[in-house]
Amino acid sequence: MTLTEQDALSVLPVLTANLPGVGGRIKVEPEDFVVEEIPAYLPSGAGEHLFLWVEKRDTSADYLLRHLARTLGISVRDIGMAGRKDRRAITRQWVSVPSWTKPKIDEVSNEDVQILDAKEHGNKLRTGHLKGNRFEILVRDAATDGLARAEAIIQVLKARGFPNFFGPQRFGIDGSTIAEGLQLLSGSKSKMRRGPKFRLQLNAVQSFLFNEVLSKRLKQGLVDQVLLGDVLQVVASGGAFYAEDLAKEQQRVDQGEVVITGPLFGPKMKVPLETVAQRETEVLKESGLQLAAFSRFTKLTRGARRPFMIRPEKLDASDDSNDGLRFSLTLPPGCYATVTLRELMKSESSRGSSDDLES
Repeated sequence: MTLTEQDALSVLPVLTANLPGVGGRIKVEPEDFVVEEIPAYLPSGAGEHLFLWVEKRDTSADYLLRHLARTLGISVRDIGMAGRKDRRAITRQWVSVPSWTKPKIDEVSNEDVQILDAKEHGNKLRTGHLKGNRFEILVRDAATDGLARAEAIIQVLKARGFPNFFGPQRFGIDGSTIAEGLQLLSGSKSKMRRGPKFRLQLNAVQSFLFNEVLSKRLKQGLVDQVLLGDVLQVVASGGAFYAEDLAKEQQRVDQGEVVITGPLFGPKMKVPLETVAQRETEVLKESGLQLAAFSRFTKLTRGARRPFMIRPEKLDASDDSNDGLRFSLTLPPGCYATVTLRELMKSESSRGSSDDLES
């Protein structure tokens, strides 16, 4: 298999294909999509770094970084954030900068960016330093019986979870980021410029291959069925182990205590056993890669396991008679709100802008 543009943009399967979606449109206005970060910790009030509680409107993460660097007279590398947030949205998150910039903080706010709070802390904010994100999303022009449709789908998603796909925006325009990453991993790209997109290109291949493995399991009705040799993960602790007692582990999966995981290929990834290993190896072969290819860039493609299914901490729907349907959901880090909305909306034309970033 060649990783073509069509592969990258192909329609991913949905868990609730037997239930009608609500249709509609998202992100018509920035206020239709509100994201608020749930921090892993709050700033202590003392230290060499200054944590800024930032609200931005219809503004990209890249613009926010450049604006802060330019206004405060610092390098983008001096800025820390736990996760990149959507552009077409109202977003609130913590961002860290050196504490000596505090006298200039009042200069940051404009019509697109507002500093709502500022407190010192001892360390720089790092990627992944968050518990998740809260979303408030308006779906306009939903079906007239949209609320009933939504509630039927939500009942399934709360019981089983939703497929934890990476969103297609991770793969670049027409899948270009995947193609570039594949060239790097295969060694066919003679000149390797390690610019800002270098890691993204490599990670795009890992993400695409995870989606391929997940798609196959979902289409075969095996997405939440434990197979011998599966790598399972304890939800509370993150500890990974092999599935041996299938009946026992299936019960734990059904209860939400553990999850079945899929591959983010790399030399440090816990490799499954038995037929599960064969399934994942087959996807690698179809892409023209071997596991050893990821050892070319060990620091950037260490490898990990990612849950196939995610049960949202909160997922509720309400009817807004004036505008449409409102959804409230809370997701853990690394999950895409628009992936959840795919299950609820179904329609390809309803996805809105494709700039959604993982929590």
